[in-house]
Amino acid sequence: MPYIDESPTMSPQLSARGQESGDGVSPTPTDGLNTGGERDAGKGLEMRKLVLSGFLASEEIYINQLEALLLPMKPLKATATTSQPVLTLQQIETIFYKIQDIYEIHKEFYDNLCPKVQQWDSNITMGHLFQKLASQLGVYKAFVDNYKIALETAEKCSHSNNQFQKISEELKVKGPKDSKESHTSVTMEALLYKPIDRVTRSTLVLHDLLKHTPSDHPDYPLLQDALRISQNFLSSINEDIDPRRTAVTTPKGETRQLIKDGFLVELSEGSRKLRHVFLFTDVLLCAKLKKTAVGKHQQYDCKWYVPLADLVFPSLEESEHCPQVHVIPDHELEDMKMKISAIKSEVQKEKANKGQSRAIERLKKKMFENEFWLLLNSPAIPFRIHNRNGKSYLFLLSSDYERSEWREAIQKLQKKDLQAFVLSSVELQVLTGSCFKLRTVHNIPVTSNKDDDESPGLYGFLHVIVHSAKGFKQSANLYCTLEVDSFGYFVSKAKTRVFRDTTEPQWNEEFEIELEGSQSLRILCYEKCYDKTKLNKDNNEIVDKIMGKGQIQLDPQAVQTKNWHMDVIEMNGIKVEFSMKFTSRDMSLKRTPSKKQTGVFGVKISVVTKRERSKVPYIVRQCIEEVEKRGIEEVGIYRISGVATDIQALKAVFDANNKDILVMLSDMDINAIAGTLKLYFRELPEPLLTDRLYPAFMEGIALSDPAAKENCMMHLLRSLPDPNLITFLFLLEHLKRVAEKEPINKMSLHNLATVFGPTLLRPSEGESKGHLTLASDIWSHDVMAQVQVLLYYLQHPPISFTELKRNTLYFSTDV
Repeated sequence: MPYIDESPTMSPQLSARGQESGDGVSPTPTDGLNTGGERDAGKGLEMRKLVLSGFLASEEIYINQLEALLLPMKPLKATATTSQPVLTLQQIETIFYKIQDIYEIHKEFYDNLCPKVQQWDSNITMGHLFQKLASQLGVYKAFVDNYKIALETAEKCSHSNNQFQKISEELKVKGPKDSKESHTSVTMEALLYKPIDRVTRSTLVLHDLLKHTPSDHPDYPLLQDALRISQNFLSSINEDIDPRRTAVTTPKGETRQLIKDGFLVELSEGSRKLRHVFLFTDVLLCAKLKKTAVGKHQQYDCKWYVPLADLVFPSLEESEHCPQVHVIPDHELEDMKMKISAIKSEVQKEKANKGQSRAIERLKKKMFENEFWLLLNSPAIPFRIHNRNGKSYLFLLSSDYERSEWREAIQKLQKKDLQAFVLSSVELQVLTGSCFKLRTVHNIPVTSNKDDDESPGLYGFLHVIVHSAKGFKQSANLYCTLEVDSFGYFVSKAKTRVFRDTTEPQWNEEFEIELEGSQSLRILCYEKCYDKTKLNKDNNEIVDKIMGKGQIQLDPQAVQTKNWHMDVIEMNGIKVEFSMKFTSRDMSLKRTPSKKQTGVFGVKISVVTKRERSKVPYIVRQCIEEVEKRGIEEVGIYRISGVATDIQALKAVFDANNKDILVMLSDMDINAIAGTLKLYFRELPEPLLTDRLYPAFMEGIALSDPAAKENCMMHLLRSLPDPNLITFLFLLEHLKRVAEKEPINKMSLHNLATVFGPTLLRPSEGESKGHLTLASDIWSHDVMAQVQVLLYYLQHPPISFTELKRNTLYFSTDV
């Protein structure tokens, strides 16, 4: 079904990203493309065909859209000279300005490119066609300059003429040749935006084509030239349409006595601002770092202050009436992480090759901009502050730990006898001036501000056993959560069961936590609240009371031993006893095939399905069925770790094909069942999406053009062995059903992709040796690409096995 974007947003920004990968697609023989075992150039040319065929399909739809736009132009012109014109000739010229010229340019391009792709030959040349297309961008410049007035004219004419309004609200766009849909209805406004969108699309395709064209191919210099022209054109219209906003600068500190300061994201007038917040003995001050000329002394600008005597935290009832916080979609955050990792690996390469310092500085500047965006947009936990005199302020934090730290520090100071006051402008100036000298946090927490010799953090698996806790004054229902940092903010990774009515809980639960550049582990101890009236209206969760919290640094030397390391963390008089050990990523990567002839763990999926005479392994079906029966609304399902001993017990039962499996499953904690399913996929001797296709998945997801990406990603699924493909599609539909319950279980498609992506794609040891020597930030880029692959399929409309196998070449209808 053709997808047409009905919401024009004027932002023709170039956005091409990608990761070089040595191998191409290994297709099914029916595709008539190059098969494996050839030199890299051959493999690259195979990706060229996928890129081109996808682009060709989207070009066909674009031409159909231009045709639909031109269709009413002739009859409108015909009536313009009559006694009852719908529009004047001038109005017609303004609305349809340059559309005919653009249509002719693309029709000629399509007619010349189509036969070349249909009669594919690896020596084929088509760079001259793209070069010619780029040389005609002047027509687009004229269109863009007129675009705003064209939209305004169309809108005015719609208001004043019913006949034209009917025409412009429902233009019929012809479907692609192979599509079941004959026509789609689209508004004129949406179609007028298509040419602007198309320039960006053509530029992305040129990026993809160049990446997969050998430098000695005759097309290479022509494509380079076309890309140069397109980029120059794009940057010129970017300046006209979307003037670059100056980046928000930062904030900081004061005299009396400074108790605590740090960077927080404030939601102010609907937008996120990075502030430096200073907590003094009697006042909370929110500041912003002033812009100053180079070499000048930096200063703070006070945005607002609240005397602690006037500061109150809103009650749950009051927070009910506060506006909802707009949360940035996970996939946008993930895209940005991917960009940051790609830039980091470029910096590493430049340093290794002793590259120019100017090039490194340019990359670091770009990395800072991207990390700053992530810092602003990732926090989502609301922290509200009221001034008794009526004004409210809202900060967004990244973890419960951080929120409770600020709240506790303020409440501790409020126990003293504080007076309300108003600062004179001079006093405020003096106080704000002292912030710069007094501040304890000097830099925004982004990688670009770190020294090169600072630890990159740990990548791999941290095994933690939460044993017990002591020091509670009275019996309570108690549990612990574990948080680790990832990209500068903390994520909750595990939760113990609730130990009821005790002062000395004995959890003795083991968790396996995946680390991605992590440097700290936090343990929070909560008292469980079962009172349904105490709902937090910001996130619909019952507010449990934090009894204590503590943080430890993950020292690579101390943690990276094979033995368990026991420790005690003290928090507000409470002591929590825990043990931990760490497995580095290169060790955890090893997929070790089972030595046993029987069992299911570590055994090839094709062997298991053949033995069971099933299409999907029994273990996968049973675990999914149980999760859907009673775990689909469990908060953090698949993200929260199950108890390791329970998972091992289930593994043994499935391996032995024990008759008591179903009884055991029905009694078992649901997180352990979810953990068993993840473990099964992680212990396959090769990933579900296969070692052979791994490099091609990495290349496919890096394609910038949506049509080429769609073509490639569907082609790759078709190339999987049937047991792998059927199991993957079965799991995919299950994960989509889990994400439908996101308001309750807090697991979005992106969260699920983060959990399962590396599990389904991470190569087995033989395939990954080349990766093990890479720097950890390149590793994290690889992991994020794996997440992106799964997210792509999760966000895709339902994929049918039979439909997929029937299509020999999959064309996108997304333009």
